[in-house]
Amino acid sequence: MSEFKNVTVVKKANVYFDGRVTSRTVIFEDGSKKTLGVMLPGEYKFNTADKEIMEILSGDLEVLLPGESGWKTVKGGESFAVAANAGFSLKVRALTDYCCSFIR
Repeated sequence: MSEFKNVTVVKKANVYFDGRVTSRTVIFEDGSKKTLGVMLPGEYKFNTADKEIMEILSGDLEVLLPGESGWKTVKGGESFAVAANAGFSLKVRALTDYCCSFIR
């Protein structure tokens, strides 16, 4: 899906890591949420409350998922999932455009 219809967009940006990761929250009619954002090259650690599906629209990164010992390369057109109440690490190699879906 390349666009969302009938949604609310929160104007205030979500800003992390001194502005190196930013996103905007999109709220759907059913109350579900996604964020659309951009990550600059760097290394980041995130924690989840809900299950997340990270769809990489463009870019190049490596992810270390909970319980795994090796890094996995993820590029534009690919995605990965992270369990609720978990942490994961990213090594962003190139400007990365992403969509994160929160699953309750």
